[in-house]
Amino acid sequence: MNPFDKSYHELCEEILEIGNKRDDRTNTGTISKFGHQLRFNLNQGFPLLTTKRVPFKLVATELIWFIKGDTNIKYLLEYNNNIWNEWAFEKYVKSDDYQGPDMTNFGHRALEDEAFKAVYQEQMEKFKTRILEDDAFSEQYGDLGNVYGKQWRDWVDQHGNHFDQLKQVIEQIKTHPYSRRHIVSAWNPTEIDTMALPPCHTMFQFYVQDNKLSCQLYQRSADIFLGVPFNIASYSLLTHLVAHECGLEVGEFVHTFGDAHIYSNHLDAVQTQLSRSSYKPPKLKILTDKSIFDIDYEDLKIEGYESHPSIKAPIAV
Repeated sequence: MNPFDKSYHELCEEILEIGNKRDDRTNTGTISKFGHQLRFNLNQGFPLLTTKRVPFKLVATELIWFIKGDTNIKYLLEYNNNIWNEWAFEKYVKSDDYQGPDMTNFGHRALEDEAFKAVYQEQMEKFKTRILEDDAFSEQYGDLGNVYGKQWRDWVDQHGNHFDQLKQVIEQIKTHPYSRRHIVSAWNPTEIDTMALPPCHTMFQFYVQDNKLSCQLYQRSADIFLGVPFNIASYSLLTHLVAHECGLEVGEFVHTFGDAHIYSNHLDAVQTQLSRSSYKPPKLKILTDKSIFDIDYEDLKIEGYESHPSIKAPIAV
């Protein structure tokens, strides 16, 4: 098994073996381990898991959305990226402007009731179309508040001062590579209540050694089956992009977890994935010399990605 899939599988197996059964905010239930760390040598390939298909387009467009400082799902929908839809849709259906069928607890109901699922999907498609076609509607209901991109690019302190954390860190890496302060934080306590979802990947730190750039992420809450494969690929891609911007090679991506959990309704899906063998990891190609702040999805390419089919599982909202 390749080293990336192996590390991920071992984490899943350990949670299943020693994890604690816990209630959670979504009322789904989890098996949880507190504290774990994975290390990925980015010179061994790009850590896009192969024991299930992880769609690179969704990973890359979400990361570019963060880098742009964008917080509106319209950009994501333009790339048919639907991974943040539920949080925006929830805001809309709870508003006085929504006049459609009752969408209370739509996430759980869509799993249990096929008739409701069809109604929900119809309403979601109408919502997405309005986000893409109606600028005023998009501005009001497509925005997720002060989530990741806002904190990375426009952190506001208690005195109203604005900080472009990502830009500042990149300048620090270029001018003071051995600093221990190459940190970007998405956890802004003064703005948590203004976010559709408080940041799960809360802060990351860069480290330069031997002309190689490494990155460590601290993730307070980790949905191991659905979220973590994306997070691994996303922050590995971020490491590549920042290294490219700074004229460095890549080193490691280090993934440190707080609450690492498997949802109770993902257990069968996890077992399916654990039964699979891996393929050789793919390679990432950056096809441009553009700044990280101007990069587009079309400037990136994954070569040699072979994987098992995707495995569907419900998202907990």
